[in-house]
Amino acid sequence: MGPQKKYTVQQQPAAGTCHYRYKDGEPLEDPACTPGAISPAVTQANLKSTVCRKGGYTSGVRPSTYVTAQEKKLNTASYGFTGSMGDAEYDHLISLQLGGDPNDARNLWVEPADPGHRKGSGVNNLKDPVETKLHTAVCSGKVTLAAAQQAIATDWTTALSTLGLS
Repeated sequence: MGPQKKYTVQQQPAAGTCHYRYKDGEPLEDPACTPGAISPAVTQANLKSTVCRKGGYTSGVRPSTYVTAQEKKLNTASYGFTGSMGDAEYDHLISLQLGGDPNDARNLWVEPADPGHRKGSGVNNLKDPVETKLHTAVCSGKVTLAAAQQAIATDWTTALSTLGLS
């Protein structure tokens, strides 16, 4: 799909069909429901004018909260999520800063809070710093865009070590 001028609420997997996996207590998506999806608008050849450009890229391609709030509610049913919505993030598996598709249901999931999270303290997760380190590595030429996308979609908890960045 890629970036759109106007986003619409995307159909989500059927209620109860997606199941979280956990690795060392960290929540991982269900690869059958959320395998990841990349934006055709971001390529290795255009990194400097897309995800690596000064001034940012993600704010210009991010769907509105009107759309994502509805999708998040639907996706909680897909995953059977029963925790606090305020402590969960409707997250891109392949982040926007790595050229993930902004609104493809295959790239979005309700990510529960990390282990040890204090309930009611808002969203926090260890995946965000991994995304930032991968973005830095892609933009500096240490790893290719495709390698970073594949590593985070396979298992974000091992993406940095898989690519020799940890």
